Amino acid sequence: MIGSNDICIGEIAGCKFYIAADQFEYWKHTHLTLDVMAGRAASFSLESTLDMGFIIHSRLFTEEELNDLEPVTTG
Repeated sequence: MIGSNDICIGEIAGCKFYIAADQFEYWKHTHLTLDVMAGRAASFSLESTLDMGFIIHSRLFTEEELNDLEPVTTG
């Protein structure tokens, strides 16, 4: 369920990916890579019948990458 304060930060296989606005404020200077792993994760997981989970890898954007980012609009 997408909330009114959620922000779309990208697409994965044609599906939009959202995070909450307060999370975005914390992570906006960070490159996030969403990956899938075998086994169950504590949270943020795929259906338990698949025995797969999501994991996020992160790193700070370089200055060049920060300059190339498009502004994010809310609402």
